[in-house]
Amino acid sequence: MTKTIRSSGHEALREALIAARKAAGMTQSDLAKKLKCHQSFVARIESGERRVDVIELIVLARSIGTDVRELVSLAEEHTELDHRI
Repeated sequence: MTKTIRSSGHEALREALIAARKAAGMTQSDLAKKLKCHQSFVARIESGERRVDVIELIVLARSIGTDVRELVSLAEEHTELDHRI
């Protein structure tokens, strides 16, 4: 079993968020402004230092302009069946 913060599902989600942000032509600072938070908050999420909850994921996806269902589906595909909470 893998710890949640460094699981393959979390890594896939993190990479998808980064790719979606970049595809939208946004910097971490641009996204932070939309979220009304500090750039370091976005950096912690993208570096894997911080997980996001479901509501935060929805807000992130909307702010980037991507479909949250695609992000969740990707994370689900990469999450081990015996993943520990």
